[in-house]
Amino acid sequence: MSPLRIPRDLGAARVNLVDKVRRRPLADLRPMPREVVRENERFTLYRYDRADGARPRGKPLFLTPPLAAPALAFDLRRGCSVAEYFVNQGRDVYLVDYGPVNFGHRALGIEHWVNRLLPEALAEASVDAGGEDLHMAGWSLGGIFTMFTAAARQDLPIASVTAVASPFDLRQVPLLALARPVDRVLGGLVGPTYRALGGVPAPLTKWGFQLSAADKYLTKPISVLTHADDRDFLAQLEAVDRFMSSMYAYPGRTFGQLYHVVMRTNEFATGTMQLGGRPVRLADIDVPVLVVAGLNDTLAPLPAVEHLLDLVTGAPRSQLLQAPGGHLGVLTGRAAVRTTWPGMQGFFTTVD
Repeated sequence: MSPLRIPRDLGAARVNLVDKVRRRPLADLRPMPREVVRENERFTLYRYDRADGARPRGKPLFLTPPLAAPALAFDLRRGCSVAEYFVNQGRDVYLVDYGPVNFGHRALGIEHWVNRLLPEALAEASVDAGGEDLHMAGWSLGGIFTMFTAAARQDLPIASVTAVASPFDLRQVPLLALARPVDRVLGGLVGPTYRALGGVPAPLTKWGFQLSAADKYLTKPISVLTHADDRDFLAQLEAVDRFMSSMYAYPGRTFGQLYHVVMRTNEFATGTMQLGGRPVRLADIDVPVLVVAGLNDTLAPLPAVEHLLDLVTGAPRSQLLQAPGGHLGVLTGRAAVRTTWPGMQGFFTTVD
């Protein structure tokens, strides 16, 4: 066990703790400047403003969020923002935001995102970018959507695809192994419950995310005290708290599909899914593939994530990038600016 950290700068610790007690912001939570490219009832497509002084270079980047977790994961806070990093690299950056889910979305399944929403948003981004192909990158379930979209539609303007913290072999996720005995006893109640509710309410999705990092939440008060002199550390906690408080609900049909895959069939691991009445095979992806795995991710551990490399057999090139961080941290933790993002940028550059 590592020794307990003791704050060295007591003056800074006092200032930081007083600011927290008085609820003064420690994190710069201003969103990066962006423009709306397209808005409809299904999604909003944003283009981030180009950074002052950054020389334009490389193909644009298209960011795909998961469901339930808000799209602000890609713009967590100033100084620790995926969007900020890549616009500073000179790339045009697009983000598709599905918005919150309500009862009216209860009939939407995975095929809605893979066959309709993401192809439409990607095509709009390409037109806005002057007909360019785009690097498509998704986090968590967004990475799974990204891969199946590229597999289903080889005609889309995609330069490469990246999945960050996206588990494809769910038998390699220890947390799910613990849940399966419960499913055998109570699984019969799940379907009627989510159908009656129209989905999974936002508080439950938040609880599930917190459960995957329960140790961090239980020890958070200690972490605040032991890092009281580290304003950037405290700012990151504040930004993550805002992210967690912004969770959305899951639409009913999509949750039912995911529950079946997670608890019963492990269908993602086969590389083939029936979507919209036809099989979609990850082996049909014909662009370069980057797989990013967090070394401390309990929700998507390395073996579950790297299994994707075995499935994309038609890709001209596939690569694994391992980086420190948990499920959210590997995407936008404080170390990402030195690890995940430069690794992604290097991969994109080889494709540009």
